Amino acid sequence: MNDNTPSAPTRRTRFRRASEPPAFRVTDNDVVIVRLLARHRFLRSTHIAALVGRSIDRTNDRLSRLFHAGYIDRPRAQLDYYPTAGSAPMVYALADLGAHLLRERDHSGAPDAEWSRKNREVGRPFIEHQLEIIDFQVALECAVRKRTDIRLIHSDELIAAFPEQTRAMRNPLAMRVGIVQNGKTLEIGLIPDLIVGIGFFDGSRRCFIVEIDRGTMPIVRADIRQTSFLRKMRVYLAAHAAKQHESQFGWKAFRVITVTVNRDRARSIQEALRELQGPQGLGANLFLLALRDKLHASDPIAYTWEDGAGRLVKLV
Repeated sequence: MNDNTPSAPTRRTRFRRASEPPAFRVTDNDVVIVRLLARHRFLRSTHIAALVGRSIDRTNDRLSRLFHAGYIDRPRAQLDYYPTAGSAPMVYALADLGAHLLRERDHSGAPDAEWSRKNREVGRPFIEHQLEIIDFQVALECAVRKRTDIRLIHSDELIAAFPEQTRAMRNPLAMRVGIVQNGKTLEIGLIPDLIVGIGFFDGSRRCFIVEIDRGTMPIVRADIRQTSFLRKMRVYLAAHAAKQHESQFGWKAFRVITVTVNRDRARSIQEALRELQGPQGLGANLFLLALRDKLHASDPIAYTWEDGAGRLVKLV
């Protein structure tokens, strides 16, 4: 008996490039996608569609072609959460060939940093945290695009304007201050999740340090040598008091904005900040809080934030 049932077409695997990738020509719009990945490190397909202003279907088509041609990667650490996340949007990263493309096009572009190797070695927790940072960053960029009175200042533009001695540092964002506990001064350092600015057309700007709180870090610990959310805030408060933002970043002022997981966590953070700042609430307006789900339903510009004392404020 002959079986004449047609065989199902072979579907390309998600994380293995085609041995014979479909022919295509790299367009200027493709280069924009590669530049976005160079800037953000990781992006979901939905992030890219929003940033380039295309439908998700058209975006996925170009991403697939760029992936199979070797310009961008799909980090395999995504395999860890596909069984639970179902059809979560694909995560992409810059590949070595994409970095080479930018160097040819821009005569600078992304440095030769073995991107493909790093993409193979990166772990799931790091990707997940980076994606939450990018969720905020992309939402802010899309919100600013709707306005004609402001512009977004990306971190690379802010860093380019840092004082020369800061730009010469291995990590220009690394902050270190002395914190006193039990009569002893301990050197505590941290690196912000993100820095961004909002520029106004009169030349002024507002600078923000962003912390994405996933609710996994203890808010308070008795020993300051152990990591906690409040320890981060103490570093920022001490840096502000010492005007470190002026000497290190060249900023006249800044605020720390935190996106946290829920209302209970936000209340606990505010209670800890009130104890840190004392009854007068000194420095309470340095810190702004947002709830992740409510922020996703709005946007960072339209959203009503709360400062450390519970007062309602806007970023702009």
